[in-house]
Order: sequence, then structure tokens, then C-alpha cells
Amino acid sequence: MASDSTGPVLVPILGDQLTRTLASLRGRTKDDTVVLMMEVWDEATYVKHHKQKIVLIFSAMRHFAAELEDAGWTVDYVKLDAEDNAGSFTGETARAIERHEPRLVSVVEAGEWRVREDMEQWADKFACEVEILRDDRFICSQSEFEDWAEDRDSLRMEFFYREMRRKTGLLMKEDGKPEGGEWNYDSENRKPPKEGLSAPERPKFEPDEITQDCIDLVEDRFADHFGNLDTFRWPVTRDEAEKAADAFFAERIEKFGPFQDAMVCGEDDLFHSMLSTSINLGLLDPLELCQRAEKAYEDGNAPLNSVEGFIRQLIGWREYVRCFYWHQMPHLQKANALNAQRGLPEFYWTGETDMACLADCIRSTRDNAHAHHIQRLMVLGNFALLAGINPREVQDWYLVVYADAYEWVELPNVAAMILYADGGKLASKPYAASGNYINKMSNYCSNCTFSPSKKTGEGACPFNPLYWHFMDRHRDRLESNHRIGRIYSTWDRMDDDRKKEYLDSADSFLATLDPAGGGWAREE
Repeated sequence: MASDSTGPVLVPILGDQLTRTLASLRGRTKDDTVVLMMEVWDEATYVKHHKQKIVLIFSAMRHFAAELEDAGWTVDYVKLDAEDNAGSFTGETARAIERHEPRLVSVVEAGEWRVREDMEQWADKFACEVEILRDDRFICSQSEFEDWAEDRDSLRMEFFYREMRRKTGLLMKEDGKPEGGEWNYDSENRKPPKEGLSAPERPKFEPDEITQDCIDLVEDRFADHFGNLDTFRWPVTRDEAEKAADAFFAERIEKFGPFQDAMVCGEDDLFHSMLSTSINLGLLDPLELCQRAEKAYEDGNAPLNSVEGFIRQLIGWREYVRCFYWHQMPHLQKANALNAQRGLPEFYWTGETDMACLADCIRSTRDNAHAHHIQRLMVLGNFALLAGINPREVQDWYLVVYADAYEWVELPNVAAMILYADGGKLASKPYAASGNYINKMSNYCSNCTFSPSKKTGEGACPFNPLYWHFMDRHRDRLESNHRIGRIYSTWDRMDDDRKKEYLDSADSFLATLDPAGGGWAREE
């Protein structure tokens, strides 16, 4: 409903929209605008987010609000423990409308389906005009993606990525060809870890008074949530995020490419940028980061394979999964093409497992609210895929435990990339692997109870029999896949006794898994 109010423009800014050039702020005058920022219970608890994730978002929001106020903006900031906090974005926006009597609510579209669904009801609920603006911090609009996806049998990221390279001009020559002659240098970015491989420590930021207040709040109000707050050192302002970016480009980008798939016990960051939390909050501009990476290559300070790999993660994968999310919603939430029904094992929360790779990845996840992409995909995700764990439980776990996880980026990565639950719309094959892959790409196996060279029976790496168990039970669906179909020729060459050993070993291991007791993840 529209009103005749001559009041100000109310600009709600969500916790992942902490960008000074946000579309809803551009063109506004400071004397005619009220910025609304809200810490709400619904968002902190719809899954029981990692303690560090809640601190990160609340602290970044409070710092951003303070920066806006210092710049002369009027900010109506509602803290979580504020009296009469309605607990939801819609409820708090309604209360702000009563306080300020705006003529217009101008908001940038939400990044998650459930929030946008609520937001799209505002025009009918509020007694003033409501405009929902496109989030133009992303390079590709949804309409562009839908045009690209139309009439395609498969939606492969690689081809989308090439369109984004052409659109941005990143690593492109004047003749329209890619720098170096290739679009993708992933084949040069798979080096296993050398003995003693370590990287310069990333910048870590001591909590200031604002962050400490958030830590105290979370310890008080969310004590039963997963995670450790003693190690909280994430950047919470744009200045801190820029310092983190400076350190990556100065110290780690050179080796980022070659070792981006490597895993080393106790080396939680290696050469990864560790910038995804700041990017997804809105503190850093991904296109500006890509341009910095390109300049590092042009100046001879970083190799092409590292720079191309970094750029591909941002304008390729990040843009792609966001558009894929909206293209596939809401049914992607419930996709389960492989009919995986096993409960999430308790050790995903406790880290108490004799599998050294899983234990280390879960430890890093608990202590840092972070694990890098190969740990997420090829250890934690690979196990969930092979063991047939229910996609919704896995999705909620990833959404809970990682500080950079928002549903738009988490859900496609988990449901489609990791679990193949969409039946192959995103990934050309399931990312299933035995213990040999983990042994090749990490040093986990050297100090593990289990042996990657032992295939079945006592002491065998569980990934080995689980791999063949997975392949056998999904043969009808996967045998025709040209990327993995030949694997069944290997299976068929085994005698029946050997096959039975694999399947019995897998069944024996699966019988030992204790499902989590509940209470950690989604509150339906």
C-alpha cells in the first residue's frame, strides 16, 4: 500500500550487504534517509550457526553502522538484545516504519530464498511504497543467466566462466582470445604437498571492544551452538579486509595455484586467500580483487595459473553457483537423486574419529569456522557422498559450520557439487574418490590408524570399500556417464569373492556410524 507520507526513505541493510556503494544507498541524500540495520533471532537460529559466524556478522554489522554514522548517515540499529526486538527482518522493518513513517522502503534483494520470499510480501504488508533493487554487486544478473541457460542440456560452469571473462575483459587479449591461449589452467594447479610445505601466516585481527561485546553476547545467548570463540580473528571492517587482501597478494598468491588442492595436517590456511568471509559480507569487491590479481600477473608478481585460478573462483564459480541457486530453487533444497538416507554421523560435530583426514578437517572447522575447498569437497563431502548421508542433514551442517556459508553459495556446492543430489545438472560426475586421492593430495594418511594401501578388512582406509560400495549401489544411474563409466570395467574384472570383501567391509564400517543426536542444525 502506498501512503501520502512525506517522511524519509528507509533503507534496510542486511548483514551480508555491508557495502558503501550498495544500490539502495546510491543517490540517497543523508538528510532524507534512515538506514535500518537489524540483528534478529530468526537469522541467528534458523540453523544453529557456528559461534564465530554469528560474531563475525554482528561485529561487521556494528562496525559498518558506526562507519555510516561517522560519515553523516542516520542509522537505526537494532541489537539482538534490544527491548521489543521482533526477531525477524519483516517484524523489525514494520517497527521501523512505525518509528520513522517513511514514504519509501528501498531495499536490495536478499541473497537467500526464504528471506526474499518474505521481502516480496512487504509491499502488501506495509503502509508505504516498497522497492526491491537488484543486487548489482554481482557481475551476472539472473536474467542474463537464464538467457545463457535456455535450451542448454547441461549448465557447465566452464562455459559460463568464459562468458564472464569476455564480459569483464579479465585475462583477455585484444583479439578476444584468453591470456596464454587457454581458458583454464586447472591442470597446473594440482600439486601434492611437498614434505614440510607451509605458508606465511595470514593476518589475524585481535577483537576490539565492539567484537568483544559480540563475543560476550554469543557466549551468553548461543552457548549451545557449535564452535570455538577463543580463536576468533576474522576481519570485521573493510580496512581489515583490505589488509588481509594485501597480505594474500604480497605473500601467498604465487603458490596459491599449484597448491590449492593440497592438504597438510595442522596447516589450516596454506596459500588460500581466506577472503571469502569478507567478500560474502560485502566488505570486499570481488571484481576489484580480480583486477588486482590480473595486475599481479601483468607486473610479473604472480604466475598465470595462480591468477587464472583465483579469478575463476570469483567470476566463474561464485557467480555461477549464485545464479544456479536461483535457477534451481526451491526444489534444490529437497533434491536427493541418489536417495541417500543415512543420518549425519556424530563425529561431524565432535571430531572424534580415527580417520585422520576427517578429524583434522573437523578440528579446523570447529576452531576456525573454516576449511578450504578441497577439504570440504574431497574429505568431508566425499565421505558424506560415499556413505549415503541424507542431503538435507549435510546441507545444514555446511550452513552451520562455515563462516562464509550463506544458502545461495552453500546449497549448490553441497547438494549439487558434493552430493550429486540434483542428478548431474551442475556437476558432470559425482566427486567420489578412494583413500588413494587423499593420500596423494595430503599428508593425513602418514599418521592415520587406517592404511590407504589396504583395501578391505581390519585397518583398511574406510574410503576404499566405501568407494566401491557407492559405485556398486548406483551402477544403474552412473554406468552410462562417460566420465566414470569405465570404472565399472575395473569392478567387473574382480572376482565375486573380491567384490564381496569390498561390500562386506563397507557394510561393517557403515554399521559403526552413530548418527548425530540432533539439536545442532535446522529448527523446522
